[in-house]
Amino acid sequence: MKKQFLFIAMACMSVGMSAQVQEEKNDSGFVFTTVKENPITSVKDQNQSGTCWCFSTLSFLESELIRMGKGEHDLCEMFVVHKTMEDRAAQTVRTHGDVSFSQGGSFYDVLYCLENYGIVPQEAMPEPGTLYGDTLPNHNEVDLVATAFVDALAESKLRKLSPVWKQAFCGIYDAYLGKCPEKFTFQGKEYTPKTYMESLGLHPEDYISLTSYTHHPFYKPFVIEVQDNWRWSQSYNLPIDELMEVFDYAINHGYTIAWGSDVSETGFTRNGIAVMPDMKNAADLTGSDAARWLGLTPSQKRMEALSKPSPEMKITQEMRQEAYDNWETTDDHGMQIYGIAKDQTGKEYYMVKNSWGDAGKYKGIWYASKAFVAYKTMNIVVHKNAIPKEIRKKLGLD
Repeated sequence: MKKQFLFIAMACMSVGMSAQVQEEKNDSGFVFTTVKENPITSVKDQNQSGTCWCFSTLSFLESELIRMGKGEHDLCEMFVVHKTMEDRAAQTVRTHGDVSFSQGGSFYDVLYCLENYGIVPQEAMPEPGTLYGDTLPNHNEVDLVATAFVDALAESKLRKLSPVWKQAFCGIYDAYLGKCPEKFTFQGKEYTPKTYMESLGLHPEDYISLTSYTHHPFYKPFVIEVQDNWRWSQSYNLPIDELMEVFDYAINHGYTIAWGSDVSETGFTRNGIAVMPDMKNAADLTGSDAARWLGLTPSQKRMEALSKPSPEMKITQEMRQEAYDNWETTDDHGMQIYGIAKDQTGKEYYMVKNSWGDAGKYKGIWYASKAFVAYKTMNIVVHKNAIPKEIRKKLGLD
């Protein structure tokens, strides 16, 4: 009997020590282990420019080129920005300002540019910022000048526009970003933007935008109603569970994802973490932790919940829709999802390449929980083959 009591006591001590070790591990912050990681190119820095839509889409397409066996490329963001701003200015003037002119854009703007104007490698245009004495993109001044120009025309009382206004507008971006080359030499061969695009083997029609909202029918395409979707591109609508299925299927089959999300949410930290903490259940009210938690202010509690693995909200379709309808979810940032990792508790996160240079603890990489992604995704773009066959069939893509 004494041996039995001794065994039980030792077992209890072992369990207690294990729990203590686990608690200390959880208190140490986030510890990630990579589950699946697909190739990406180097982290870029969009700096003071609202061009995440361009950086994220080209990053996604650069990974596509690696996946296709085309090697590593550095595609020129400012070529796409230049061409896109020309088109947006024309649309703003054409609609007398009803289409807004701003630095923002969509994934489709990049695909449209590649299909209609081509693309160039980074070295075919000046390095960002060099024309005005900076080392990185800084579009504060060019945005002021270009916006004033476009607004003046769009809101004018002119009865007729001259045939040279577009040329004048283009000159603004030529001065700040450099002229878009008609021809260039790359690795000993002469190209135009269109022939270079052809050499890459990318086909814009292979890339599909997906979203998940209830104000339009599921399995049908619709135009997401946000200002920066000024080309009125369409996204296929999926239930949120099936959209999340696409994320996992794509990553596990070697594809990456262009991800449009809302990073104004408190759970998107500036230290490489994106989570949706459940503040009602985040406190572990046992032992010493109870005293620590009960002594914190609401703000301190949130900081505590964001500092280590904690319970998260269970995201529903209704929550997503409400957040979109009441302006809590906006299309304010584009990034690239390229992998899956687990924290020390076994919970899975998506590995995200950002375009803020080496910002954050993980040098430009973020770990976004599945709860955050389910709640805050505006839309994604993937290769059509990155969508499970059963879902493609429902969308009529087969």
